[in-house]
Amino acid sequence: MMPALAPFACDAAQSRGRLTPEPASPTRSAFQRDRDRIVHSTAFRRLAHKTQVFVPLGSDHFRTRLTHTIEVAQIARALARGLRVDDDLAEALALAHDLGHTPFGHVGEDALDALMRCYGGFDHNAQALRLVTRLERRYARFDGLNLTWETLEGLVKHNGPLLDPEGRPTARYAARGVPKPIIDFDAECKATIGALGLSSHASAEAQIAALADDIAYDSHDIDDGLRAGLFELGDLRAASPFIDMLLSEIEQTYGALERARVIHELGRRVITRFVEDALAESARRIAESGARSAAEVRGAGRTLVSFSPAMIEADISIKRFLFGAMYRHPDVMRVRAKATRIVEALFPLFLREPAAMPLEWAGVIKGARDETGRARIVADYIAGMTDRYALGEYRRLVDITMDLA
Repeated sequence: MMPALAPFACDAAQSRGRLTPEPASPTRSAFQRDRDRIVHSTAFRRLAHKTQVFVPLGSDHFRTRLTHTIEVAQIARALARGLRVDDDLAEALALAHDLGHTPFGHVGEDALDALMRCYGGFDHNAQALRLVTRLERRYARFDGLNLTWETLEGLVKHNGPLLDPEGRPTARYAARGVPKPIIDFDAECKATIGALGLSSHASAEAQIAALADDIAYDSHDIDDGLRAGLFELGDLRAASPFIDMLLSEIEQTYGALERARVIHELGRRVITRFVEDALAESARRIAESGARSAAEVRGAGRTLVSFSPAMIEADISIKRFLFGAMYRHPDVMRVRAKATRIVEALFPLFLREPAAMPLEWAGVIKGARDETGRARIVADYIAGMTDRYALGEYRRLVDITMDLA
């Protein structure tokens, strides 16, 4: 039986509601319905064919956005249960956190953002918000998924506040400002179910989803990088004392193991140690803050769900190693360059020739008021593409010989 929720948890029965009011479900909480709507969305299904780091044409074993998302959701549920907060809300946020990503991983986002620079830019969190509030068209009464305020708030703020207490953009958005889709939607919420509070932290459940994302990244990027032969265990061991400690434990416990078993055992221990540390450190921080409600978590002035200082160092050492050894590996960079070329060719082509898009998208773009509106619709279309669909469109419209291998 699930233990009683902690006083600082979000309570589905006390949700601030949805933009379009709906009768309560007799069988599911408001947050359960949010989770189910996300899972059944078209955007969620497309994650199966969107790249995490690799373009998965040469192997079925590398992570996609979907497999990554499922792993994040599993870790988020474990953390939520350990801290006695609403695990349905934490899971919903974990399942939705990557909905706005473009094809070809972060390289696709970088390319689309550069192309959209004079039209307001592109941000995957803002795009996720557009998807769940406008672009999904599944229901007769409203556009989007009509999610609860708590899920929308967590989707926007799971990585922390977007504004400082004086209303200025935080470091992440200091150069270019908070994305306009988020600002516009916040104003819409303010007039109905309440502003999202862009200068405060998010709920504990949203903070959990963000931390679960970090844990999943560290574990599965190590696994994928080793499987792909981009680096070896010895390289990783030399770069991270934390990994060296875990590999020593495996050797002391099991002696000589085949490489595949060592890799799996390492991944399992990475997740376990990060989760156990996060539970202990987060419980300590929450107790220290004295938070007795979800509102007090939001107003604590700092992130309460976190790793300990020692584990933060371990996380940094892993990410620093992966950046050079994996994300900037020549084989990955070669694919990144091709992916960039695809996005850079498709965007101006569709902006110039809307008829090249599917009929429903060509119809939508006709209703745009100006070039900025047309560019945003083209960005919506490209961002929704899977890797293979984007490659197919490039081959159809630009160069039939393009290959990402």
